[in-house]
Amino acid sequence: MIVGVLKEERPGESRVAATPATVQQIRGLGYEVVVDPGAGVAAGFTDEAYEAAGASTGDAVTADVVLGVNAPAPSQLDRVRPEATVIALFAPVFDQAMVDDLTRRPFTALSVDAVPRISRAQSMDVLSSMANIAGYRAVIEAAHEFGRFFTGQVTAAGKVPPARVLVAGAGVAGLAAIGAAGSLGAVVRATDPRPEVADQVRSLGGEYLSIESPEAEVSKTGYAKEMGDDYRAREAELYAAQCREADIVITTALIPGRPAPTLITAAMVASMKPGSVIVDMAAANGGNVEGTVRGEKIRTGNGVTIIGYTDLAGRLPAQASQLYGTNLVNLLKLMTPGKDGSLVLDWDDPVQRSVTVVRRGEPAWPPPPVEVSAAPAPGPAAKPVPPAPEKPETTPGRKFGGVAIGALALFLIAAFAPAAILPHVTVFVLAIVIGYYVIGHVHHALHTPLMSVTNAISGIVVVGAILQTGHTSAAVTALSTVAILLASINVFGGFAVTRRMLAMFNRS
Repeated sequence: MIVGVLKEERPGESRVAATPATVQQIRGLGYEVVVDPGAGVAAGFTDEAYEAAGASTGDAVTADVVLGVNAPAPSQLDRVRPEATVIALFAPVFDQAMVDDLTRRPFTALSVDAVPRISRAQSMDVLSSMANIAGYRAVIEAAHEFGRFFTGQVTAAGKVPPARVLVAGAGVAGLAAIGAAGSLGAVVRATDPRPEVADQVRSLGGEYLSIESPEAEVSKTGYAKEMGDDYRAREAELYAAQCREADIVITTALIPGRPAPTLITAAMVASMKPGSVIVDMAAANGGNVEGTVRGEKIRTGNGVTIIGYTDLAGRLPAQASQLYGTNLVNLLKLMTPGKDGSLVLDWDDPVQRSVTVVRRGEPAWPPPPVEVSAAPAPGPAAKPVPPAPEKPETTPGRKFGGVAIGALALFLIAAFAPAAILPHVTVFVLAIVIGYYVIGHVHHALHTPLMSVTNAISGIVVVGAILQTGHTSAAVTALSTVAILLASINVFGGFAVTRRMLAMFNRS
């Protein structure tokens, strides 16, 4: 079968559905690949690069499997072969007209933005891949428009305070924004109706602002749900207070299948300082900010810039195309079990069923619900499982046999070794016994820091080697010098490792 890579017809789209690197992976599954001329130019991939990867240049829309980023234009869909499979971002949740149009066509349409949020589908989750890039790019756009330091500066000319960034929504895009803003040195705060994301926010250096409400509960789907009046009232109070202090606000709140909720009102925007920046990442679905203009950047009367770009991921086209292409490769791997270049749609597989909008001209949308892996639904109490049979302990005979062998070895050493070595052997044996019983009762999580600190015992080697330096024998002096060097590395390295491990648990 032939896989075709379309040149995007949507104005301003710079991404492409496959890169030269992913073309090689697709060919590894047994497919031939044909790419529209100039399909990857906007992302920095030339036709020669695709040809070097094993693809040919031609009419991609007539292939057996057609790959695109956005939904193909009507003129392209008209030329798709019957029985072909088209894979793209059709957005069936929001575009019912597109679904109706696809049902009138005799091919199969798969929408990769409908991949269910389950563990085994993470490698195909296009929305997460693009949201990660968009969250990062949102910070870059805000920094460019802000025109000032993100990090605090103390100079001879004065002190510059760090920028204050508020992120509304701590999903994939929000977490990416928190990480990027924190890396630039800003003071980052974040809100989300899902309390389970608090640790994720803190792990990226942000401060989680909780909203105390009985409606705030752990999400069972992985997505935020629409909240009630009580929560929204408390949320509005929090945003009103934070907007007065924030230099940059980044909103990412989306509810699957519904328009984006309004979080930042015009009054809140009016209360912000001149020069502040808002990036509304939900602009494509109506926006979280009152006054957002989809796809545009505007400036309010009080000097606040509101960015409503809908192509944030596409503003990093090379990386966005690579991640998107990798997601498609993983989907093709799932649908090519024999790696023989033959696409098979398994109707019983929840991932493949969920992304299918039309199957050979027959409507397949919406799919049946899939149990997600974000939070397992409560069920009946599990029956107690009988403990597994323990491994038989060492028999007394074996234990005494080992002791007898050890005693015999010590007797032979004492009988034939010089008298001066006997005290050292005794200390060595006692150290083994004591070490076994001491270390054996320490929790495994503490073994590394414990052993790092005990490297200080190498200080004994350092002292002994120092005493041997200056010996009449040059060989002894040389060995002593090497021993001092290696033991010193062991001592200082042990303390360095311990210090770094302890720093991992230091909140400050």
